[in-house]
Amino acid sequence: MAFKSMLSVLTDLSLMDTVLAQGIALARDADAHYDALCLGVDRSQTGYYYAGANAMILQETLTRAKTESQELEEKAIEILRPSGVRWGVETGVAQIADLGRHVAAHARFSDLVILPRPYGDKIGAEIEPTIEAALFEGQAPVLVVPTDRAPMSTPKHITIGWNESSEALVAVRAALPFLKTADTVRVVVIDPPTHGPNRSDPGGLLSQFLSRHGVRVEIDVLSKTLPRVSDVLMRHAKDTEADMVVMGAYGHSRFREAILGGATRNMLEQAEIPVFMAH
Repeated sequence: MAFKSMLSVLTDLSLMDTVLAQGIALARDADAHYDALCLGVDRSQTGYYYAGANAMILQETLTRAKTESQELEEKAIEILRPSGVRWGVETGVAQIADLGRHVAAHARFSDLVILPRPYGDKIGAEIEPTIEAALFEGQAPVLVVPTDRAPMSTPKHITIGWNESSEALVAVRAALPFLKTADTVRVVVIDPPTHGPNRSDPGGLLSQFLSRHGVRVEIDVLSKTLPRVSDVLMRHAKDTEADMVVMGAYGHSRFREAILGGATRNMLEQAEIPVFMAH
């Protein structure tokens, strides 16, 4: 299945140029329809201080969010109108505690959701729950785009982070439209288990599966020579000049990753190239 319906959720004027440029480039290559949801977010988390707030304060936060959504809409239309792709723009207002419902309602009918990287300087608190809502409630693959990176067209060199997990397999299946058109796809296995049915051929069954789809696959088995698996994967992607990394998202619970860290969070914190994730 090709990516024919793409979506970006825009909540920050300073991040939308990079995201829209990436979405336009991919939509143009795939002859896809590209939608932009411009959400003004009330970040005050009203429910936490409702008893101490009067009606004027509540109205002010909602009015500010509505103004932000209108500004996002105007800029999105300005960028999309001359792009040459089929596009649509919607606006809305959401409280940050209820953000997931609005994102999921649109993401569940999209083939691919393109969003900014959720961590870094001056990144709003709403970006991370937006990604999680698209992945979990929306059940859509997400392409996370680093800030201020030139847009890629259809990726030609792709790295897959493979650990035999269900999440990784879902991500690989979802990424097949990209994988089938890539020049090289590297399946990266880091410290494969010494016991198990695939110990003598790590990544072999995945390679066979992809080859039958016409994907040009290589397998790289690496040792964990850096403190974190994500460090090894990202260094390898950089050394091989990968355009994109494909990986499963949140193999551990989101709460555990938020408190203790994990491969998903660590990868998104340091990613310098787009990361394709699914759960």
